[in-house]
Amino acid sequence: MENNLIYQEVLKHVKEGVYFVDTDRRITFWNNHAEKITGFTAAEVLDKYCFENILNHVDDEGTHLCRQGCPLHRTIEDSYNREATVYLHHRQGHRVPVMIRTYPLYDEGRLIGAIELFSDEKPPTQLMKEIEDLKVLAMTDQLTGLANRRYTESFLSGKLLELEEFDTPFGVALVDIDHFKAVNDTYGHDAGDLTIQMIVKSLVNAVRSGDLVGRWGGEEFLVVFSTVGFDQLRQISERMRMLVEASSVQREGSDIRVTVSIGSVFVEKTASKDRIIRLADRLMYQSKEQGRNRITLATLD
Repeated sequence: MENNLIYQEVLKHVKEGVYFVDTDRRITFWNNHAEKITGFTAAEVLDKYCFENILNHVDDEGTHLCRQGCPLHRTIEDSYNREATVYLHHRQGHRVPVMIRTYPLYDEGRLIGAIELFSDEKPPTQLMKEIEDLKVLAMTDQLTGLANRRYTESFLSGKLLELEEFDTPFGVALVDIDHFKAVNDTYGHDAGDLTIQMIVKSLVNAVRSGDLVGRWGGEEFLVVFSTVGFDQLRQISERMRMLVEASSVQREGSDIRVTVSIGSVFVEKTASKDRIIRLADRLMYQSKEQGRNRITLATLD
């Protein structure tokens, strides 16, 4: 008995929720971390039955495990250890995902109940998914869902490496919305955001699956074309221009239409990213100066 008290004193302070039940599933021990994870104090749960309105575990399908298939209850019945991911009921009403482990509890060879350990640390698969989601978020422009400037630059660097190693030419286009300030001034920034989203869909629909459309700035987009020829680059650039011109946004009875000016660079020789982007920018401004709603294309010297 003295040993059991020592064990319980140690278990009070472990970094997992721990509780004991007897064979009737009456709670006989509740540690400090169980209080932290669930919101229920030891005084509120000791001598209560775990299937009462306390933890009420549910699984991914919403099955109430205390009524059917409770791991702790089944461990008492057959003495097998179990592991499961469930959602427990917090004292404040919400659900908390936990990894639980159940073990039979013996005293001098006689089954006297069971012990459940539970942790609110996310299982590895969920952690990995959240990490991947964060990576995507870090590389994505919030308004458009496109690759952000940082990722677009990284993608462009990858194309330069492919050019060096495999001699595969590629293309880069800088796309700028014509007279976009007038859209914001006339219709408001909400309409401006809708217009950007419309343009994005048109650009994405114009390019191929291996190409990347990235948000470069407020009203600028950088498109990187994988393994493309000069004539094909001209064709796709013209398709981008045409699809934007043919698109519109309906806003409060108005038909908002915009055009884009494009500067496209065919890259078949190794160069720095800055040099490529500077040329695309210069060509895009030539399109502006020549009347807008057009493409200007050149090969990088």
